Amino acid sequence: MRVATLNLWARHGSWSRRRQLLIDGLRDLDPDLVALQESVVTDDYDQVVDLLGPGYHVVHQEGGEADGTRASIASRWPLREVRQMRLDVTSRVDPSEFAGWVGLAEVLVPELRGVPLLFVNHKPSFRLGHEHERELQAVRAARLVEEVAGDGDRVHVVVAGDFDAPPESAGVRFWAGLQSLEGMSVAYRDVWRWAHPDAPGHTFTPVNPLVRSGNWPLETGRRIDYLFVRCHGNGPTLRLVNCRQIFDHPVDGVWASDHFGLMADLEAMP
Repeated sequence: MRVATLNLWARHGSWSRRRQLLIDGLRDLDPDLVALQESVVTDDYDQVVDLLGPGYHVVHQEGGEADGTRASIASRWPLREVRQMRLDVTSRVDPSEFAGWVGLAEVLVPELRGVPLLFVNHKPSFRLGHEHERELQAVRAARLVEEVAGDGDRVHVVVAGDFDAPPESAGVRFWAGLQSLEGMSVAYRDVWRWAHPDAPGHTFTPVNPLVRSGNWPLETGRRIDYLFVRCHGNGPTLRLVNCRQIFDHPVDGVWASDHFGLMADLEAMP
């Protein structure tokens, strides 16, 4: 089972050139489950369908921004129960922005031998000074997952997304089981750290010129895009086969997005 997450950067920059690079890259990657952020959906255009092509079941964040920017989930297999929630946890979270949201969908993956999987796309607040909000959003999102998932023996959970926070932040540490928040604790395996424990893995970095040429001219580089696998008992419920960054280099001088994405191949435990 191949899962991926990517912030598409809407249709900013040289969209016609970026679009072809994303189409070629995503179709070559051929993921089974995809969490997308800053996807664009309007009355006459669906960016997710445009880029992934046919063969996917897609659910979009309800509402979104005025220009259609939102978050989306795509699956090779039919989506069963779908839940989504706004995470307007304080007055500083602007409800007109798509950030501050979590969505999840239940998927029956044939290789998981009848055990359902919850695929979660989490997009908390993005402003640097909003770690308080991101902490509250992490707790609220995790509670929604626990409400739907119940006991870990009966369901797998993969959480993906652009968290806009580095691994040492409280919200990300909470997901990784390294600290509690608001009287709650969970345990998820950070897939990148699992595969590459000594690599910084920056996904938002000035190596990509789209970063500093945009709204982040002083950006020094952070790992802010994640895949997590829920743990139960003595460890994660899925085995990691492979994990790498995607869209992390230019093609003919074109960068696909201002973020690097992440993919992982996961399989059932024997």
